[in-house]
Amino acid sequence: MDRLPDELDHAGLDLVATILHALGLQDHATDPGWRAWLILCLFLLAGGVVDFALRLVQRQLTRRTATDLDDRVVAAVRSPAVISVVLLGAWLSLLNLAVGDGLRRVAGSLLASIVLVAWTRALLRISGTVLQVLARRQPRNILVEQRTMPLFEMTAKVLIVGGSIYGLMLAWNIDVTAWLASAGVLGIAVGFAAQETLSNMLAGVMIIADAPYRIGDFLVLDGTTRGRVTDIGLRSTRLLTEHNIEIVVPNRQMAGATITNESGGGSPRSRVRVDASVAYGSDVDHVRAVLLDIARSIPDVLADQPGFQPEVRFRAMGESSLDFEVLAWIDRPEHRLAVIDRLNTAIYKGLVAEGLEIPFPKRDVYLYDMGRRKP
Repeated sequence: MDRLPDELDHAGLDLVATILHALGLQDHATDPGWRAWLILCLFLLAGGVVDFALRLVQRQLTRRTATDLDDRVVAAVRSPAVISVVLLGAWLSLLNLAVGDGLRRVAGSLLASIVLVAWTRALLRISGTVLQVLARRQPRNILVEQRTMPLFEMTAKVLIVGGSIYGLMLAWNIDVTAWLASAGVLGIAVGFAAQETLSNMLAGVMIIADAPYRIGDFLVLDGTTRGRVTDIGLRSTRLLTEHNIEIVVPNRQMAGATITNESGGGSPRSRVRVDASVAYGSDVDHVRAVLLDIARSIPDVLADQPGFQPEVRFRAMGESSLDFEVLAWIDRPEHRLAVIDRLNTAIYKGLVAEGLEIPFPKRDVYLYDMGRRKP
C-alpha cells in the first residue's frame, strides 16, 4: 500500500495543478509544499463533507425506518469513513514531499494500520448489532437466537480480527506465506499445550448446539450450586447465584455435570414441596385445611391461579406420625429457598397455634439388673 499506480499519481498531481491555476496560484503549481498542503486541506474538507452526509443519511433513516439497525450501522461506519478520507489525503500529501523511500513506506504502513484498526472496530460493532437484531426478530430466525449468539459472535470476531491481522501484515510488507507455514507448526505445539482450553471450547460448542440450558435459565449443578445463567461462552459458562455472586464454570465441567434446569419447562414456574407430620389421633381434615391456609398466605406462592394452586397430600402413616406434604407453585425458581423457609416457619407456628401435636421419635428404655437373682 506504499505506492499508487503511476497513472493515479500523475492524475492527482495534474488535478492539483489545475486547482492551483483556478485559484490564481499557478506560480506555486510546481511547488511540492503547496501541493501537499492543498491536498491535505482538500481531503480534510472532503472528510467533513463525508461526515455531514452520513449524519444526514442517519437522520433520514431514523425517520423512515421502523428499526434502529440501519441507524446504528451508519453511526458505526461514519468515524472510520472520515478517518479513511483524511488519512488518504495525508498519504497523498506525503507523496508530494521530498522524503526518503524508507520514511514514506513506514508512514504509509502506519496510516494503513490506523485505517484497518478503525474499520475493524466498526465491523465488530456492526456484526454485534446485526446478530442482536436477528436474535430478537419475530418470527425467530432458525439459526440466530439467544442460545446460539455466543457461537456466532465468536465466529464473527475471529473472522474480522483474523482478516485485520492479515491486512496489517500486508501493510507492513510481511511475508504471509512464511508466517502461515510457521503457524502450522506452532498450532500443533499450542494444541498439545492447551488441551484443557480446547476441551472447554469444544464443550462450549456442543452446549450451544445441544442447548441443555439457555441464557436466563436457573440451574442446579450436581445438587449443590444454584444460579441463573448470565453468559454462555466458548470457554466457560457464568452463573449468578442467589447471593449475587458470579461463578465461572469451565464448559468441560458443565458438560460432565448433572444439571437440573428449573426453568426448562414450558414456563418458569416450578413447584416446591415441604413435609409436615402430626401425631396419631389428629383430625386429618383439620390438618389439611390448616396447611392449605398456611400455603395460600405465603408471599411468592401462586394461590389463586387455576392449575397452580397449593395442594396438601396425606402421604403416609409413619411409625409415629401422620405424614403430609405441602405442594406450592412459585413463579420464579430463585424464590425456592425463601419460600421453603417461610413455609416451614409458618407450618410450625400454625400447627402449634391449632394445638396439633408435632411428633418426634420416642424410645422407651427398660433396664434389667443382670446380677439380681430370680426368686
